[in-house]
Amino acid sequence: MNKIIECVPNFSEGRDLQKVEKIVDCFRGKEGVKLLDYTSDKDHNRSVVTVIGEPEPLRDAMVEAIGKAVELIDMTKHEGQHPRMGCVDVVPFIPIRNVTVEEADAIAKETAKMAAEKFGQPFFLYEKSATAPHRVNLAEIRKGQFEGMAKKMMDQEKWKPDFGPSTIHPTGGVTAIGARMPLIAYNINLDTSNLEIAKKIADKIRYIKGGFRYCKAMGVMLEDRNIAQVSMNLTDFTKTAVYTVFETVRMEARRYGVNILGSEIVGLVPMQAMVDCAEYYLGLENFSMSQVLETRL
Repeated sequence: MNKIIECVPNFSEGRDLQKVEKIVDCFRGKEGVKLLDYTSDKDHNRSVVTVIGEPEPLRDAMVEAIGKAVELIDMTKHEGQHPRMGCVDVVPFIPIRNVTVEEADAIAKETAKMAAEKFGQPFFLYEKSATAPHRVNLAEIRKGQFEGMAKKMMDQEKWKPDFGPSTIHPTGGVTAIGARMPLIAYNINLDTSNLEIAKKIADKIRYIKGGFRYCKAMGVMLEDRNIAQVSMNLTDFTKTAVYTVFETVRMEARRYGVNILGSEIVGLVPMQAMVDCAEYYLGLENFSMSQVLETRL
C-alpha cells in the first residue's frame, strides 16, 4: 500500500476568495495528491486546506502553494481575529498510512528547504520537528505575530529560522512547518457579544493556563454574527476529548449566564473522535468502531 501523508496548511487569506482559489489550485489535478477540503473564514481572515498524498508529490504541491501565497498575500495589509505571522502561517505534515512521524518530519524539512530557497520565505520547525524546546509550541513561535516578528528575530541565538533568511519576508512574514499528530480544530459559539467572557473561558481550558493538556484555546469575536467564540485546537483527541471541552465550556459559561449556541469543526476530523462523543452522550456500552457501517464497506 502507498505511503499517505496529510497536510493542513493555514493561509492568511479568508476574504478574497479569488486568491484562495488560486492557492488551492496548486493541489488540484496533481498525480499522487488529493484535495480533501478547504474552508475560509472572513472573521479570522484565514483559510485552512486539507490535502493528502504520497510524500514527494505532496511536498512538491505544497512548495508550489507556498510560492503562490507569497506572491498573492501581503501581510502588511492583513487584519483578522486569528493570530498569524505569515502568508502561509503554519504547515503541518501528519502521518496517515504506512508512514512514521520521522518520515513526515523529513518531508516537512524538504518542503521548507525547497520553499526557502525558491521564494525567500523563512521557516521555523515546530512540534515533532522542532530543533529546540522553545520551538515545539506554535503559540511560542508566533508570539508577537507578523508585526513584531522582525524585532523578535533580531535575537538570532533564540529565533534564527531553521531555513531561509534570518529575518521575515517583507510581505510574506514567516512560516512554522513540521510533523505532528492529527489535530481537531474545534470552535464553540456563545450567545453573548462579550468577548471577555470567551477569553476567560478559554483561559480555563487551555493547557498553558492550567487547563487540559492537549487543548489550545482563545476567545475570538465573530463580527458578522456579533457573538463571541471559544476557538480551540485539540492536539490529541484521545487524551482531551471533544465532549470534555464542550461540557467544560458549557459549565464555565453558566457562571456568566451564558449558553452555548452551537459548535463547529473546521476541516476534517477522525471518525473515532465522533464515535467517542456518541459513546459519551448516548451512554453506549461495549461499542466498537467495527459497528460503524462505513468502516465495514
